[in-house]
Amino acid sequence: MKFASLGSGSKGNGTLISHGGRLVLVDCGFTLKQTELRLQRLGVSGDQLDAILVTHEHSDHIGGVGSLARKYSVPVFATPGTVRSGKLGSVNLNLINGYQAFELHDMLITPVAVPHDAMEPAQFIIESHQKRLGLLTDLGSISPHVETCYQSCDALLLEANHDPLMLASGSYPPSLKQRVGGAWGHLSNQQASQLLSRIDCSKLQHLVVAHISLQNNSIDLARAAIDDCVRSVKRVIYACQDQGFDWLHIH
Repeated sequence: MKFASLGSGSKGNGTLISHGGRLVLVDCGFTLKQTELRLQRLGVSGDQLDAILVTHEHSDHIGGVGSLARKYSVPVFATPGTVRSGKLGSVNLNLINGYQAFELHDMLITPVAVPHDAMEPAQFIIESHQKRLGLLTDLGSISPHVETCYQSCDALLLEANHDPLMLASGSYPPSLKQRVGGAWGHLSNQQASQLLSRIDCSKLQHLVVAHISLQNNSIDLARAAIDDCVRSVKRVIYACQDQGFDWLHIH
């Protein structure tokens, strides 16, 4: 299994997973033209996609899903709440009901309920041949359920969205500051660090720190917050908005 990113941040997100000759895209928050260019950078074209998984209906995650799925006839998997947002349009839709795990080709996809201000948000754990890839962004707090689900991953993409002091002193209006820093918003650097200290990271080959705010965070601040928790991790990557990150192989 390997994974890569089209980009990660408030201006657009998309994560590619490749396994056994199959390609799955999780989210697409870019225009169709941008998406095709970003796929091309990773050596992929839209007609190679086997499925698109959608985490929730915010535009930086769902904005490009409908146009991409329609152009290349790609099946879309989303929760009923995400579908009710009306932002997918007419697509080949497969409902994720009750956060039940499902098989997609030779991958087991486990949707995970997370606290985020969306209608029925889901993050995902993807497993095959005893390897676990965890994707965990867009949540404002770490529930016991989340902590349990993300134990013993072989690779983890984890949000460290903001530094609380930068957010508090920044230019966002008070309502947006409250939303981002609240229990249904986004994880801070310190919350990401807390999760890493409470889960089993002994198998972790790759940690990708993702969804880093351009306005309210920096890679240096995120790194300083989590450094003590990741000394045993073989590789730590900081995903960026423009380039995401290149293919990482899970062995």
